[in-house]
Amino acid sequence: MAKKKKEQKEIGKVNDLDEIIEEIREKFGEGAIMRLGEAKRVDVDVIPSGSISLDLALGVGGVPRGRIIEIFGPESSGKTTLALHILANAQKMGGKGAFVDAEHALDPEYAKRLGVDVENLLISQPDTGEDA
Repeated sequence: MAKKKKEQKEIGKVNDLDEIIEEIREKFGEGAIMRLGEAKRVDVDVIPSGSISLDLALGVGGVPRGRIIEIFGPESSGKTTLALHILANAQKMGGKGAFVDAEHALDPEYAKRLGVDVENLLISQPDTGEDA
């Protein structure tokens, strides 16, 4: 008898949760909340980073193509080198690239050695972060 009541309570909890999920979906739209097992895998075009380990860690084989990405980290940690490798790979795949050089420190010769087509690279060197 006690087992039956416990089962009914657990079923009630699940139904309550389903109702809450449905309310959230109605209010905020499909995809606002879902069970992880229900998530549809989205195939994304990617650009290899130039680092097999990083591409594996990202889970999709590189950085998503057609999206703005931000690379951050401490000084001298390889941010610019990583960005230039990704940019070179994007260009090799027929894409175009832009580089926001907030530090005014981009070395075109270094970029060229990493495989960047510097002749077709768009560059912005803003004076402040707000201008970027």
